[in-house]
Amino acid sequence: MESAITSVEAPDPTTVTVKLKQPQGGFLFNMGWGDAVIVAPESADKNMENPVGTGPFKFGDWSKGSSVSIVRNDDYWGKKVALSKATFRIIPDASAAIASLQSGDVDAFPNFPAPEAIPAFQSNPDFAVVIGSTEGETILSTNNTRPPFDNLKVRQAIAHTIDRKAIIDGAMFGLGTPIGTHFAPHHPAYVADTINTYPHDIAKAKELLKEAGFPEGFKATLQLPPPTYARRGGEIIASQLREIGIDLEIIPVEWKQWLAGPFKGDFDLTIVSHTEPMDIGIYANPDYYFHYNSKEFQDTFAKLNATVDEQERYKLMGDLQRIIARDAVNGYLFELAKAGVWNAKLQGLWENSPIQANDLTEVSWKE
Repeated sequence: MESAITSVEAPDPTTVTVKLKQPQGGFLFNMGWGDAVIVAPESADKNMENPVGTGPFKFGDWSKGSSVSIVRNDDYWGKKVALSKATFRIIPDASAAIASLQSGDVDAFPNFPAPEAIPAFQSNPDFAVVIGSTEGETILSTNNTRPPFDNLKVRQAIAHTIDRKAIIDGAMFGLGTPIGTHFAPHHPAYVADTINTYPHDIAKAKELLKEAGFPEGFKATLQLPPPTYARRGGEIIASQLREIGIDLEIIPVEWKQWLAGPFKGDFDLTIVSHTEPMDIGIYANPDYYFHYNSKEFQDTFAKLNATVDEQERYKLMGDLQRIIARDAVNGYLFELAKAGVWNAKLQGLWENSPIQANDLTEVSWKE
């Protein structure tokens, strides 16, 4: 989007005028992201550790690796929020997350990391369990330039082998919606029939591997970052691919290692949930970490960028979904659910996650 901007001007204190080189159908959508926030020049370089804004809350303190707190901004120009302070704690361990809620040490998990514990909280009247949706396409990311994954038949074989329901049930205890492409199922432009592009068929998968020159299968690595969907889902996928002779070495990695390795393109397979909304455009970038390079996709995405009519945009979005499903760019698994668990006295937390945020502006306690 930045490359399409020719100028940005502020004709008065409450107006910003942005001029573009050409039509940009997704411009207003993109401007709604947190990444498009406008900051003051005098504080911009300090915002990394001491952010300054004009919202209903302001920065409190940051204990690195432990917590971040925000406090009510009494000078806020809009509706005053009910909470005087909120603290976001970093609790990466699922068992610790369960214990912290049960003890009352933590009031809410907007995204609860232990799906196996959901039934117990659902049966406890002291807690509210709210299951919604996210923008998180959970995929078996595949290095499209590294042999043998540069061979379409190999990727098709993997697609035929994946049993999405078994992964959702086994790793997420049923929380998740199967997907056949990189697009949110709740979006009106989602193409549902992409899930049938490569139906679960072990015999067909073995046939494709043989045609690709791997009748006995092959060995590869599967790097798994910390989230439950990756670590547990990876074990299930490794078991499924073993049925067609693909022997995966599972390598658990922390996020820092994942960003330095797979996200830089150094991987065979990995699992990650892409939680950015409307991010199918990543497939138009051949330098993105799974290195998919399709002129057909790139040309279609360029048309989408230049189109402002909603229905025509939806048609082009459908074309993009079918292209990457057909090319089996990645293994499309499921849309990540938003499993929120919090104190039953809390109200106003989001049911769904349209963006990567936790909005506390409507949150309050009820007695």
